[in-house]
Amino acid sequence: MQPIIIVLIILVVLVFIALIKTVQVIPQASAAIVERFGRYTRTLSAGLNIVVPFIDTIRNRIDLREQVVPFPPQPVITQDNLVVNIDTVIYYQVTDARAATYEVASYIQAIEQLTVTTLRNIIGGMDLERTLTSREEINAALRGVLDEATGKWGIRVNRVELKAIEPPTSIQDSMEKQMRADRDKRAAILTAEGIRQSQILTAEGEKQSAILRAEGESKAAALRAEGEAQAIRTVFESIHAGDPDQKLLAYQYLQMLPKIASGDANKLWIIPSELNDALKGLGGIVNIPGAPGMGGGGNGGNGDGGTRRENPSLDKD
Repeated sequence: MQPIIIVLIILVVLVFIALIKTVQVIPQASAAIVERFGRYTRTLSAGLNIVVPFIDTIRNRIDLREQVVPFPPQPVITQDNLVVNIDTVIYYQVTDARAATYEVASYIQAIEQLTVTTLRNIIGGMDLERTLTSREEINAALRGVLDEATGKWGIRVNRVELKAIEPPTSIQDSMEKQMRADRDKRAAILTAEGIRQSQILTAEGEKQSAILRAEGESKAAALRAEGEAQAIRTVFESIHAGDPDQKLLAYQYLQMLPKIASGDANKLWIIPSELNDALKGLGGIVNIPGAPGMGGGGNGGNGDGGTRRENPSLDKD
């Protein structure tokens, strides 16, 4: 009985192993390569799959999702013979599991080496300044070459990104000094432009102020002249409207004499000849002794427009 039990146990174990080998569950976004006696037969898709146990074997399981692979910094020589270190990141996706298994031994290593060689070819035709400012151009060129080369491997390169471009330390120092000098230059130019604009605005303001001041003074002078003219016209009209006689005029002349003689600088002043005639009439009325023209010893007389008299109050020397 014991040999039979042992055989049954062995059969049960074999059946169990056969069932495990027969039923294959493939996760979503994955694929499996099936070989029969070492030869490719089919590709298992996601879900429950049945294979022939002990005859069919799973060669490789491949993830069909998009993968991200960063590559270490690679030294690259530019056109102007400067060595820069460039970090790259590749975004790729397996589109054909069979080709990715049989067309290339290790597609990750193949993509890395292809990236390095293509990057050196692209950067070798650019100088340092263009390399630092042409990332999009480098990414597009690198992606085109990689996508064309990896198509037969069942790989699609979706994106290629340059993480960093690091020039030599001496070049970085020179670039920093140049950038600092450019910033200082721009700051000096902006400061000078600000001062110039301020001076222009100040000059324009002073000009406008002087113009407005002159216009105001001109208008004020015109208004004053107009007021004085109006006052003279009013006085003239009032005098003529009142019809003054010679006596009133003589009295007004007498009132103006002290004002004419006032002042330290009035050494010599002119008496109009009409004043003598006016004083004759006024003297005859009020009997002013010594009035000009009244026989009292005055210096009256009609000259050629006026009588010259000196101011006795100011002849002190």
